[in-house]
Order: sequence, then C-alpha cells, then structure tokens
Amino acid sequence: MTATAAQPSFDDVPMRLSSRGDLTAFLTQLAAGIGADSYMLVAVVHDQARSDARIVASNWVFDAIELIGKRIIATLAQGLFTAAPGIRPQPLVAAGAPDTGGLLSGEEVRLLDVFGHVELYSLRLDVGRQRLFALFSSAEPGHIDRSALMRGQMQCCYALSQVPQLLAAATTQDPLSDRERECLFWVSEGKTTDEVALILGVSSNTVNSYITHAIQKFSASNRAMAIATAIRSGII
Repeated sequence: MTATAAQPSFDDVPMRLSSRGDLTAFLTQLAAGIGADSYMLVAVVHDQARSDARIVASNWVFDAIELIGKRIIATLAQGLFTAAPGIRPQPLVAAGAPDTGGLLSGEEVRLLDVFGHVELYSLRLDVGRQRLFALFSSAEPGHIDRSALMRGQMQCCYALSQVPQLLAAATTQDPLSDRERECLFWVSEGKTTDEVALILGVSSNTVNSYITHAIQKFSASNRAMAIATAIRSGII
C-alpha cells in the first residue's frame, strides 16, 4: 500500500515574517493547511467613487488577474460574503453561476470558474490600523475546511501585525512627489547627494530635504529602508 503524504499542519506555518519570501511561504503553507489551492492578500484603495485592489501577495496566474481585473478583485475582497474575524465564513461558489447577490456578473463568475476558483472565500484581516483582505479558493467545492479557515484568519491577523513595514509599500498609494521619487531613484543607483544635486540642478541641502521627506512618508528609519520600500512597491 502506498503511503499518503501527510497534510500540512498549522504547527508548520511560520509566524515570524521578515521578508516577502517569508510572507509567500506563510500564505502557501496556510492555504495548504485549510485545503485551498489559491490565495491572494489584498489591500483595497478607494479613489473617489471607485475601489481598486492592490495585490500584496498571490499565487493566482497572471492571466486570471488581468482578465478578471483588480476592480472585480476589490469587489470580491470587500463584498457581501466577506467574513470578519470570528465570524464563520460563507463561500462565494463560482461553479454553476449561482446567485451572488449582484456581486458578480455571469461572465465574471464564469471566468473565476475557468481559472479554478470554483469555491472562494473572502476574509477581512484587521492588522493594526490597516485593513487587508485574504481570498482563499479551491478548484473543487467543499475542499476548504471552514473551521480551519477561521483559525487561519486569526493567524493571518497575528502574523501580519508583526510586519507593518513589510506591508506599507503595498497597502498605500504612491506618497512621493516627483522630486522625492527622483532623488530616491538616483540614490538607489549609487549616486551621492552631491551627484544627485548636479543631475537635478538643485542644491545638496535640497536633495537631503527631499530624501528626508521620503523617509518620513514611508515610516522608514534610513535611506536604505526607504529605497527598499519604494522598489518593492514599484515606485522606483
């Protein structure tokens, strides 16, 4: 008789995150532990009457994100089926295009089905002052353990609350002015303050002022951390 591989245990899920790699490993193991095939960690950004998703981490295929679109992902993340911590989650089942309370159109439901998100759960994560959302989905209905999902939701809240700076870049819009962004870019390229001043046609004190403002906006402790945050978020 062939031995069956042991299911991942919650005890195996790392709770200390110090890098994007740790975050990916955490979500991958957490998804496996609850029976999900896919995960997505999302921040929702509101711009006037529109909401858009900023994806912090995900193992969704690129085409799924592009075709479904970030607006729909934002709708899923904060929709009627989203469970707050401590509330038993209810699935948004894509298979068969059920009534989703007007949340999705038939075509959007079909796309989710095509890309293997047949059963999908949305969880609200309260992480300090930030509010994030986790989407977990499976290619087969009933494959996700809802009791384990509730435990996983609390683990997400705890683990993510330990790394506010890791999440800051992805959960906020670009806070930098054009000059602040230019200064950080040139410093990231190895230029000195005097060299950046020469390139931009300003004084060295002005360059230092721009960089100081950028550091403050990112809640970073130094230039290197501000540069790392800007690079991770795609700002430079």
